[in-house]
Parts: sequence; C-alpha cells; structure tokens
Amino acid sequence: MKVFFKPQNNNEVIFWTLQMSDFSAYMNNAITEFEKQNPEIKIKWIDVPFSEGEKRTLASVLSDNTPDLINLNPDFSATLAQKGALYEIPETNAKQYNQAIINSLKYNGKLYSLPWYATSAVTIYNKNLINKAGIKVPLTYEQAELAAPIIKSKTGAYIFLPNITENDTMLKILNKYGVSSPQTIANEESIKVFENFKNLYDKDLIPKESITQTHREALEKYMSENIVLFQAGANFLNMIKENAPQTYENTDVAPQMTGKLGQNDFSLMNFVIPLKAKHKEEAMKFALFLTNEENQLELAKLTNVIAVNKNALQNEFYTRYSENDLMAKARVISAQQLNHVEPVMKSSQNQKDINNLVNAAVQKILLGEGDTKQILQKLSKDWAEMLK
Repeated sequence: MKVFFKPQNNNEVIFWTLQMSDFSAYMNNAITEFEKQNPEIKIKWIDVPFSEGEKRTLASVLSDNTPDLINLNPDFSATLAQKGALYEIPETNAKQYNQAIINSLKYNGKLYSLPWYATSAVTIYNKNLINKAGIKVPLTYEQAELAAPIIKSKTGAYIFLPNITENDTMLKILNKYGVSSPQTIANEESIKVFENFKNLYDKDLIPKESITQTHREALEKYMSENIVLFQAGANFLNMIKENAPQTYENTDVAPQMTGKLGQNDFSLMNFVIPLKAKHKEEAMKFALFLTNEENQLELAKLTNVIAVNKNALQNEFYTRYSENDLMAKARVISAQQLNHVEPVMKSSQNQKDINNLVNAAVQKILLGEGDTKQILQKLSKDWAEMLK
C-alpha cells in the first residue's frame, strides 16, 4: 500500500500554547473532537516553553509567518495591541464569558483577546496558629495589621511574608484602594498603604526578607510554620500536602485579603489572533470551542484553574464542596471571587518598568531612605514620564 504525502490543508490553524505539554492528552482530545465537528479545519498545535513565549511571539507577529491563535498573558497581549499587531475581536464573540473578565481585557475600549482560564489567590492559613493567637483570620489588610502583633507575641510566627517587590504585587494591593495611576500613587490613600507596610516592617511584624523575597520563599516559610498566612492559588495546597504534611493537617483556606474597595485580584491566560493571521475565522471558532462549558470544566478538573465560561462557573464543581475537601473549598472561594474583581488593574505600556519603579519605591520606604510622600511624588513623576 502506497502512502502519499498529504499537502498542507488550506484551512490549517497554527495554534501556540504556553507550556501545556503536561496536558497533551486533553489538548489532543480537544483538537480531535474539534476537527471531527469541523472537518474542513485542521489544527496544528505547537507548545512553546513559557520562557520563550514573548520573544517567539513578537518575532512571529512582526513577520509574515505568524500563528493563527496564540496563548499569552494579558500584559503582553496589551503590548501587542498597542503595537497594532492584533485582530480586534467583535464583542458578539464574548457572550459566553464572565463579563468582568472581558472588561479587564479591553484596551482603549476594544477587545483584542479572549480569556482561556483564570486563577485567583485565596488565603491559605494555619488554623492551629490562628487558634493559638485567639483571633479570626484577617480578611482585609487593615485587619492583618492589627492581628500581626498578637500573632507574633502569642505564637512567635510572623503574620505573612507579603513579597511586595515581586512583579506587580504592590500594584495589585494598591489597586484595592483605588490607587492605580501616576495621578493617584502619591495621594493620601496610597501613603497610608505604604506607611502600614513600613509600620509592620519597622516593628519586625513581617520578615525583613519581605522586600526581596518571592512567593516561593513565602511558601517555604508557611510550610515551616514561620508565617501564619500565605496568599496563593489553590494549586499550592498540593505542594504543601506533599512537602509538609504536618502543616497541611493544620491548614485551612479563606478568601483573599481585600482593601478599601472590596474587590479581588486575579490572574488570567488568554488567546489572541494576530492581525497577520491567515485563518482568523477558523482560529476564532477554535478558541470559542476550547472555552465552551464542557472543555472548560474538563481542563479545570485536570489543572485546578478557574473557568472563565459563565455557564461553567455555575456548575456544582464551582459552587459546592464538603468541609473535608480543602482543594474543593479553595476552588469554590476562588470562583466566587471572580464576581468581585472590578475595578481591575489594567496593564500599561512599559508595565514591567512601572513594576520596577514601584518596587524600588517600596524598598526605599521600608528601609527608611526618605520621606514616604516625597518618594511617592517622585514615583508619580517618573511613572507619568514613562507613559509619554
């Protein structure tokens, strides 16, 4: 029997994901089912290492040989939208998603990406240490500041390691107080937030490493019971269970801490269609298929991410849990938090550079290298200059 080379299908959608190879069985099954339902379309799936995603995407969208559908994060998607490199998605294609998430993806009022999945941190806490301190789990940063000295004196542990100079952590906290721009970064509300962290730092109520260390070190400190609270995605519960079973036995979860506005922050992965893509309609059809109710739930059950399809979010997988199932409890809390995410922190041009400016200001303030207001006024000017 002769085997002939099959020419490339004219409707072959080139689809890039970021580090999804661990879930290749799910991806391949989804592709097979889509091609069965749409025999005129073929999907060529390429999984890109996370560290190479932005570099390879930028090179491809500037060439004439771009993928048709790419999995990215919203920050980099916004950068590509600013460069005019993305196809504008009609909002009629966004009806199946959580509306607050769609609003968060808009750039200049227009939609250039579709959401794939979300995560929203919960407060993972040591119930044994909380009980020993005789307090309730803090639900706001103000409550945490009041609880910190009680926890330290009664347990010897710190309340948390806030990793406030990691990426955009501080900006996400500030956004919970309506501080999200050069015009608001030096206002009274912002000064108060910075001063509260400085107070905790000066009184040794948060670890001195808080100005340099990341959530990875915070996880280590939580597992060794040196901190009482750890704000992270539900997936971290598995790491605690595997690496510190004794701590896991004393672990429970609560909603993430909020600020004055009461909203939650979240992270998102999304799909974009490059402006130069050759198969835009087919790519759109496949993106909508991957984010339908059935596929969203299947992916969520494999990965512990949160669906962005509004019907999937109504499924009992996201609404019910038994008290002895900690993962399910965290998942339900995370999903409920997506109902209260506005106002969302928007990505700006040069977002990484803005993060660095803010984080440098955090370090100066906590180390007492100047007056808080003056440091923030300079930050305001530098930030505004960066947006010009």
